[in-house]
Amino acid sequence: MIRRIDLRGADPTVDYRAAVPRAEFDIEAATHAVQPIIEAVRERGQEAIAEFSEKFDGVRVDDIRVPAAALTKALDELDPAIRAGLEESIARLRTTCAAELEQDAVTDLAPGARVTHRKVPVGRVGLYVPGGLAPLVSSVLMNVVPAQVAGVPSIALASPPQKEFGGLPQPTILAACALLGVEEVYAVGGAQAIAMFAYGVEPCERVDMVTGPGNIYVVTAKRLLKGQVGIDSEAGPTEIAILADETAEAAYVAADLISQAEHDPLAASVLVTDSETLAADVEAELDKQVAVTKHVERIRTSLTGAQSGIVLVDDVDQGVEVVNAYAAEHLEIHTADAARVAGRIRNAGAIFVGSYAPVSLGDYCAGSNHVLPTGGCACHSSGLSVRAFTKSIHVVDYSREGLAAVKDHVVTLAEAEDLPGHGAAVSVRFP
Repeated sequence: MIRRIDLRGADPTVDYRAAVPRAEFDIEAATHAVQPIIEAVRERGQEAIAEFSEKFDGVRVDDIRVPAAALTKALDELDPAIRAGLEESIARLRTTCAAELEQDAVTDLAPGARVTHRKVPVGRVGLYVPGGLAPLVSSVLMNVVPAQVAGVPSIALASPPQKEFGGLPQPTILAACALLGVEEVYAVGGAQAIAMFAYGVEPCERVDMVTGPGNIYVVTAKRLLKGQVGIDSEAGPTEIAILADETAEAAYVAADLISQAEHDPLAASVLVTDSETLAADVEAELDKQVAVTKHVERIRTSLTGAQSGIVLVDDVDQGVEVVNAYAAEHLEIHTADAARVAGRIRNAGAIFVGSYAPVSLGDYCAGSNHVLPTGGCACHSSGLSVRAFTKSIHVVDYSREGLAAVKDHVVTLAEAEDLPGHGAAVSVRFP
């Protein structure tokens, strides 16, 4: 079912990142489809959104704002067990987000010379929650909670309209919004939702930043509108890498590979191991477990795709090199002394240590955020957090005495750059 890639005895100069392929995610190709959508929303607003909802979601929505009564009704009718799960996830995520909050840093450089590094929240954000193959209610939490903890004063959320729910987003998504106190919710999906946030479409005012995962059209819209509006990342298909040795439990490893494959036919599931026995056992477990899962066709497509595989390495040391090069969105460590091995990882969106920290824990109740960099971007980017919803401002507070101490340096450096006006702006204060 899943192919093998043998890197044992590989030349030390081999490019491990290229050796473990990913699913094709051609944003450039999607640009031709998305650009007209963005322009139509910018020019024709809600009329264009209604047309795209009818075309792509199969339902026409003339009033895109979700009524407050629909939010209340969704929460009232929410299964108590689901509500309890959401409340626990919210509580844990709030705790970790609060710990991430940065305080202002004040530096006194000399008498009368102070610089304050001030953290302020983004003024207004638009949060996107996909519908697609699964109603990702957990993405409501992962977007909203860090924004709220950061102190963002204005939050709007969009999710695709669903024909079976009369043009409203999926009820569990609405219930989660109500539970979190998010009152501004729109039944808009896809690239048109990102354009709505970026330009502002009555009744939705434009936002400063857009966050949240989505399909290739959502990602393409975020790329095209970056600059018009801030974005979190350009996240592609989800992925898991598992670094494991002979101590790993094959049933656990197989189940975790399947859990990511369940998201999308393009999802990547990669096992990196130095144990041929484990590789064979995992293959056998995949055959057994996939056969009894709900989404067999989707999972099988993902696991048999070019983006998935079992990578054989000489030892755990080489395995660490491979997963660092791959820079997975989610990385599990199933080895002896897993915590020590995890400490050697530089590149991963999130690291799950040991046999009892599956990625699905992080999807819901670990207290971590599941909106993470994909496609190897974990080598330079981080997952969604409170920091994504704040920005820094340097506040420079100098007295006459403080400026006098460095005025000659300022004038000299200004003249070195042939900007005499810069120096004069200082000299004029000391006639």
